[in-house]
Amino acid sequence: MVPFPNIPNPITSKRTFSVLEILQLIVFTSLILYFGKTLFIPLSFSLLISFILYPICKWMEKKGTNKGTAIIISLFFVTLLAGAVIYLLITQLMEFLHEWHLLQTKLMDAATQMSVFITERFNISNEKQLEFIRKTIDNSGSEAFSLLRNTAYSISESFFILLIIPVFSALILYNRQLLSNALYDIFPAERKNTIHEILVETIHAYYDFIKGMLVVYLIVGILNSIGLLIIGVPHPFLFGFIASILTFIPYVGIMISSLLPIAVSWITYNSIWYPLGVVLVFSIVQILEAYVIFPFAVGSRLKINTLVIIVMVIVGGILWGAAGMILFIPFISIVKLIADRTHSLKSLSILLGDGEQKEAKK
Repeated sequence: MVPFPNIPNPITSKRTFSVLEILQLIVFTSLILYFGKTLFIPLSFSLLISFILYPICKWMEKKGTNKGTAIIISLFFVTLLAGAVIYLLITQLMEFLHEWHLLQTKLMDAATQMSVFITERFNISNEKQLEFIRKTIDNSGSEAFSLLRNTAYSISESFFILLIIPVFSALILYNRQLLSNALYDIFPAERKNTIHEILVETIHAYYDFIKGMLVVYLIVGILNSIGLLIIGVPHPFLFGFIASILTFIPYVGIMISSLLPIAVSWITYNSIWYPLGVVLVFSIVQILEAYVIFPFAVGSRLKINTLVIIVMVIVGGILWGAAGMILFIPFISIVKLIADRTHSLKSLSILLGDGEQKEAKK
């Protein structure tokens, strides 16, 4: 096994890294990120929130507000926004439950029609169909238990993350000067201005990331609404933009937001094709959002090429799941800021950039 090399400081080093050193660094970093994701995911979200709230806190402090009070007020509005999204999610779920009795009747009718079709077309009696269903349920019992266990673990982990993120954010904002001084002290004094520039541009990069995300949600909402309008689903713009907003919660958000338009379209038109059309519209828009809209809208603002954005979305999903698909984009923007100012990382800067970046500072 090749030992992990003593890699020089990326800010101060002027030599070029070998391919082997870069690969070893990537593997070592990936292992740390994967096994430490329970800590790094909430810490990364907290850093994201802290960078976004820092200008607001600084503005309030200049107006005479106490530092602690400014932090509490800023976090309160963020919590209020998160609460509004959660409320929207719960409202969608409750609306779906109100329609459940009608939907249940439709499901029973569809199951009966399917059973008659199978009997007539394939000459399989109802008794054999029931026996097949019974065996399937028996065989899937252990898998269902495993699924419930994993779901319970995911919910508890998400609850922990939601609780710890505001605490981390408040502490980072309160101790920001201490953390900045510690970061400056790591590097030589002549590099202090460079580190300060990277910190300032990192905050601007996170702002650009948020602006890009707002553009993504707007485009996704419009596409969802147009698709539902073409199908003929009632209230297409309401359902389309609710689904767009709830895509902030990966996987779960789009699933819950699709339940109500599926139920309404089935009850309204008494046909299975309309719910399938809703699923098709949301699926196509989600694919476009993940691999076209998101990389283009966010990447163009962060000055990172689309190929790198797509690769980072996939890598983030592998290492950190849904959270990584969101967080790894601003991460790579920080890497690019460092590479732009490091002579030995000039090739990396060119690779990550969109072809318009400046020469890396020596």
